[in-house]
Amino acid sequence: MRGKSLPHGGFKACPCFSFVPTNTRFMLRELPGDLEGLSTMWTADEIARLCYEHYGSKLPKQGKPEPNREWTLLAAVVKIQPTADQACDHSDGRVQVTKEVVSMGTGTKCIGQSKMRKSGDILNDSHAEVIARRSFQRYLLHQLHLAAALKEDSIFLPGSQRGLWKLRPDLLFVFFSSHTPCGDASIIPMLEFEDQPCCPVSRDWASNPSVETSDNLEAPEDKRKCEDPESPVTKKMRLEPRTPGGTAHRQSFGSQERGPNPPDVSSSNLTAEELASVTGMTPSGAQVVDVYRTGAKCVPGEAGDSGQPGAAYHRVGLLRVKPGRGDRTRSMSCSDKLARWNILGCQGALLMHFLEEPIYLSAVVIGKCPYSQEAMQRALIRRCQNVSALPEGFGVQEVKIQQSDLLFEQSRRAVQTRKADSPGRLVPCGAAISWSAVPEQPLDVTANGFPQGTTKKGIGRLQARAQKLATYQEYKEAASTYQQAWSALRKQAFGSWIRNPPDYHQFK
Repeated sequence: MRGKSLPHGGFKACPCFSFVPTNTRFMLRELPGDLEGLSTMWTADEIARLCYEHYGSKLPKQGKPEPNREWTLLAAVVKIQPTADQACDHSDGRVQVTKEVVSMGTGTKCIGQSKMRKSGDILNDSHAEVIARRSFQRYLLHQLHLAAALKEDSIFLPGSQRGLWKLRPDLLFVFFSSHTPCGDASIIPMLEFEDQPCCPVSRDWASNPSVETSDNLEAPEDKRKCEDPESPVTKKMRLEPRTPGGTAHRQSFGSQERGPNPPDVSSSNLTAEELASVTGMTPSGAQVVDVYRTGAKCVPGEAGDSGQPGAAYHRVGLLRVKPGRGDRTRSMSCSDKLARWNILGCQGALLMHFLEEPIYLSAVVIGKCPYSQEAMQRALIRRCQNVSALPEGFGVQEVKIQQSDLLFEQSRRAVQTRKADSPGRLVPCGAAISWSAVPEQPLDVTANGFPQGTTKKGIGRLQARAQKLATYQEYKEAASTYQQAWSALRKQAFGSWIRNPPDYHQFK
């Protein structure tokens, strides 16, 4: 299903430091088909709670973090549709809906370039967001099988072109992540009147950018203490931070209460990050003294981070790759991948052989964590807003973005709170769990990119999943409209996107 596309050049950025209240009902008034003009109601907290309950009840103990020692990240896709019996509709036109988790993923790791395999039997990227999207594709494939078998419970209907399918008009999908996506969306400004959740960057550190850093998932211990806002050495944030003038401020870091009104910067043509780089001040008079840091590295060909102390440490809006331990990865950041899905759809190239139009997300919900609506809008939408000349059916989507007030119980912050003064170091869970709403083998647990329990001897015997098909590369290239859209996106916005050599896509 397509969301509402942005008119080219017509996107108006949200005011800096302006955030959507987390407990207000999310009103969608542009639903397709027979729901046109009606509103579907749900809240960010309802989505988060549903995903957390699903994690606790549907996912096995295998692959989950070791209590009081490990933490992980969670992501999921939630299907929302009207209830079968609409007799209970509200008098104000609101539609009663059902919410169902159709895919879920956990994970914090990705493999380095030296561990990539040309046989296609290893997962390069096992971050939760990527696992959840991969599980969602499996769900879509199963639903296509149901449609081809003429099963009425499929989410697909016959398209206008023979052999192609389209999503039912009364469905939409919401993407949930327990934490802000790594990369550009994680570069969040911090103001002078807030207790700083990360240590100031020393000039010695800034002057030595060649030192390999990582994001807050896999950073070396000493550096993680300074870069990670959830580290035990960081200061406790105030519940109601005050501006120098005494008014409450609503920078959303998840752990603090929201004040009544954010600073008004709507008269400015600059984002908070741009203002900080020029004046070091927001329009409200508060100084941007630092930013939350991402360990994701700028891709070759992009202007690199300045590495200067304070708010100028990062440059925003750039393509980045996920960090690894010593061995650099070729996996693009989750911020970049979500931005790509917002134009090309979540189905990928292969499923476009069977679909009349892309499958888009209608909303993204983030759990309780350091968060900025401005950064999310920039990373997922605004930096691609002027992409044009896309094939019919493709477009930049006006995806809705919200944050929940509910904390994931196995996030680093939650585990650290429970762990308190217990001995031992807190580490990210090395396993990743994939779950999909399919009848056969819905669960898959991997470690280091392989099915959990795979031995070195067994790795060489792993079989590709589609023995009778042509190469993976050939099938991807044959999805012509998807490749046209991807080519336009690369030319106009993502020219530095890292592409793996063709040798890695020749498996059958």
